[in-house]
Amino acid sequence: MTGSGRPGTLPRSTIAGVNTDQSAPQRIGPNDAFRFVLELFAFFSIGLWGFLAWPPLWNWAFGIGAPLFAIVLWGLFRSPKAVITLDPFGKALVEIVIMGSAALAWLVMGQWIVAVVFGILAVISGVISGRKEFA
Repeated sequence: MTGSGRPGTLPRSTIAGVNTDQSAPQRIGPNDAFRFVLELFAFFSIGLWGFLAWPPLWNWAFGIGAPLFAIVLWGLFRSPKAVITLDPFGKALVEIVIMGSAALAWLVMGQWIVAVVFGILAVISGVISGRKEFA
């Protein structure tokens, strides 16, 4: 359903940029399951970086705060039932920031092989998902 048909109007399922759509759930494919694993690994990676890369006391703040911040960003803007609706480019930007941060965290921790493999897998999965959104 769309709004009044005028350019720039929000769909009726969106009120002030907040998603209120209660439609049927989408089908879950293999790439969706793989992306979920990548998301969990990204949150784990950011948390591990927070605990290992900072001195005591700061490590608790970054070890808990950084992944929590990433999870909130993902839930607000990128999840399938995101609270705030973004266009595909905005969703891609949020995803690039979070997945890129996870790959960068591995690089900072000196694990460049993990960073490169994770980055390549995240890019491939993101491109497949992006093409699905634009189809």
